[in-house]
Amino acid sequence: MYILLAILMFGFLIFIHELGHFLSAKLLDVQVNEFAICMGPVLWQKKKGETTYSLRAIPIGGFCAMEGEDEESDNPRAFPQKSWWRRLIILAAGSFMNFVAGFLVIVLLYTGASGYSAPIVTDFFEGCPLESSDGLQAGDELYKIDGRRVYLYSDVGMLLSRNKTGVYDVVVKRNGELVELHEFEMKPQLYMVDGQQEYKYGLYFGTVPGGFSNCLKYSWYTAMDFARLVWMSLEDLVSGLVSVSDMSGPVGIVSTISEVGNQSATVRDGLQNIAYLGAFIAINLAVMNMLPLPALDGGRIFLLLVNSLFTAITKKKIPAKYEAYVHAAGMVLLLGFMAFVTFKDIWKLFT
Repeated sequence: MYILLAILMFGFLIFIHELGHFLSAKLLDVQVNEFAICMGPVLWQKKKGETTYSLRAIPIGGFCAMEGEDEESDNPRAFPQKSWWRRLIILAAGSFMNFVAGFLVIVLLYTGASGYSAPIVTDFFEGCPLESSDGLQAGDELYKIDGRRVYLYSDVGMLLSRNKTGVYDVVVKRNGELVELHEFEMKPQLYMVDGQQEYKYGLYFGTVPGGFSNCLKYSWYTAMDFARLVWMSLEDLVSGLVSVSDMSGPVGIVSTISEVGNQSATVRDGLQNIAYLGAFIAINLAVMNMLPLPALDGGRIFLLLVNSLFTAITKKKIPAKYEAYVHAAGMVLLLGFMAFVTFKDIWKLFT
């Protein structure tokens, strides 16, 4: 059941992305030749006005085919004939819809919660060296660690673990003001916890009460945290902290979602955990698709801005065929990369 749910969820996120392109194109008077739900052979289709609406056989994704998007067209309502800012909005609308979808799912999951874990220090373990007049104090909200914003309680351990020296530049919010703690040493110490010695930082953290405003606030913080995790993963990939072999494609994602569902205590818990993971994937897709790489919406936006600047300076446009070559090359590389990741994911299933 969870595998089917994972496949449908993944397809729905792609559909939401294409719906963003479709709605913005219609709003900005771009001719849409076809809007398809799912992919593959046509099961049903109906033409209404200038647009063919179709339902296809493979329950993954969909597409929005705009006039002039992949071919030359003199139609004044063709995508290339529109102003640069209209095209930019249409190209960005897919990622915007993914982000909004992820944010709304988080809001639904957080609605009704009695409180939210927050990076607010409420107390210290006995003998904790971090508590001092020039260090941390009860009531401090950890605001930044080494220049990175602390959105959630879970960020504290994650950000501290990225610096192996144990010395950090910390910013806390104290009595409504930001206080900087430069080269502040925070290293785990041995404490007695439930009769056993464990390494801990020696901090107790609190919660903030539930309610509509805090629900929206911490939903937004969670969405921003998800988006940042994508960038941090890319940083780790470039720096060599993680390798390409650690990445997952659709097969790996579906497998992970299914595993999360199966390991949950109840069906309700499984659905909630999958929804939370789905929100992360939605925001992940939004960020990844805006990267300035060929074949992605971000790459198309980048070339659109370059072309607009070139036209403003030279009064000439860069021929569309050159942009098509760039995107075609990018698509080949992207498909090759996806094939590699998919093969790796399938190999993991059988080893």
